[in-house]
Amino acid sequence: MTTDKTPTPNPDEQFRQKFSAVLQDLQVTAQEDGEAMAMIGILALQLADKLGQQSWSEAKQVMSAANYAEMLQVFDEKGNAYHQAGSTKQAYAVQALAASLVARSRRQDQAIAEGEKLLDALIDHTIAVHRREMAKRH
Repeated sequence: MTTDKTPTPNPDEQFRQKFSAVLQDLQVTAQEDGEAMAMIGILALQLADKLGQQSWSEAKQVMSAANYAEMLQVFDEKGNAYHQAGSTKQAYAVQALAASLVARSRRQDQAIAEGEKLLDALIDHTIAVHRREMAKRH
């Protein structure tokens, strides 16, 4: 008796596939779902402010190893909680930020490094848009 087992990709390949899927999905979402993009900007701004930085990409650069580990744990917990509560926009925002954060530790892969730059630029843009919207309201 033989079994047809598909080999499980290694963790790097699993992340590469998931990261690629997140980037592809964000291309569509950025054009079609302003609310989801706003959630990314709001959450990223809160985290950047917490670290005393103006942007998500700057916050990632100054993040200590302890901050990094804590942030991943919070993303895991919050993402699951949002998903279980049916808060899909918030869960989506957490997923995008988590993908960006994990990409930071996998920059040795050129495709991930390039994707990280694109993702961080998009996240930083959502922060700028959120700031402009907040300024209009005040």
